[in-house]
Amino acid sequence: MTTPPGQGPISAEAIKHLELIQAVVTRLANGSFLIKGWTMTVAGIFFGIAVNNLSWKIATTGLIPIVGFWLLDSYYLRQERLFRKLYDGVRRSDPSVEPFSMNITPYHQDVPWGKVIRSHTMVNFYGMLFLVASAFAIGSAIKAAHGR
Repeated sequence: MTTPPGQGPISAEAIKHLELIQAVVTRLANGSFLIKGWTMTVAGIFFGIAVNNLSWKIATTGLIPIVGFWLLDSYYLRQERLFRKLYDGVRRSDPSVEPFSMNITPYHQDVPWGKVIRSHTMVNFYGMLFLVASAFAIGSAIKAAHGR
């Protein structure tokens, strides 16, 4: 048994509980990774079509999946953070956490949506793609206005 600093030993049941929570966190992180891959694929397709056709409409339409994937990935990140809070509760032997509970509801106030959506991880990845798509849309609109 492992003993955290200042606490008694962790029971075998708590270790199993931690393993269950870690499995969920791992699945959520993998889902987030796949979402980012799909985002790059879809955004790349829209960027390629927009460049070839000089269409601001296509470039602007490409913003929709970027925003959609941003929200979906933010959901996964929020869930991951909520399960990490539950993990900490089990690790610290918090008496409010029932054995083998996967209830993350008590932590919802600690992990607000807005903070997750605006986190560095989300803004750096999706914000950059959003800016690139916007630049394609604006550039295409300018070229279309000048008759090219």
